[in-house]
Amino acid sequence: MAIPQRTKERVFRAAGELNYRPNLWARSLRTKRTRLVAAITPDIGRPAVARVVAGVQSLLHRRGYLLALGAFDCASEWNTISVQLRQRGIEGIVAIDAVLPQELDLPVASVDLEYMTLLEPLADEMQTWLSDWGATAAETVLRQIEKDTTPRRMKVAPKRPSAYFDLPNAGTAAEVDVRERA
Repeated sequence: MAIPQRTKERVFRAAGELNYRPNLWARSLRTKRTRLVAAITPDIGRPAVARVVAGVQSLLHRRGYLLALGAFDCASEWNTISVQLRQRGIEGIVAIDAVLPQELDLPVASVDLEYMTLLEPLADEMQTWLSDWGATAAETVLRQIEKDTTPRRMKVAPKRPSAYFDLPNAGTAAEVDVRERA
């Protein structure tokens, strides 16, 4: 409000002419926010995992976040991985078929595909559903990051299109397992 409108217009015009882009790392020093979320999975090459990651990426991009991918399946290395995630400014994790340590104090949404038997190649409806599942998981993590300072663990499981699965619990609409940090 203290800057005259004419001055603002000159600054914005000069920024446009010089193709100025804000430095996000410099901004993160001021805001203490990196807007980075990691997707961790033991096998990123599986088509179902790739579709979930696509949904996570799509939602994060729309909300101004960046996705970091990690292929990881060795529980003994979690101590070093956990420290690395923190050092790199990861604000939350979407775990896809990955078991994370209980002491990890980041917001986490877990997507468990292990119990599913998927027909390959994935039908269009299945691809859409998996992408939506990823978006739901990303939304869950962002809700924890942006509104709630207490990290929680949530297992995200939206309503499943039962025609594509051989599931013991095909009618389950959602499973949520929340554990608040002590």
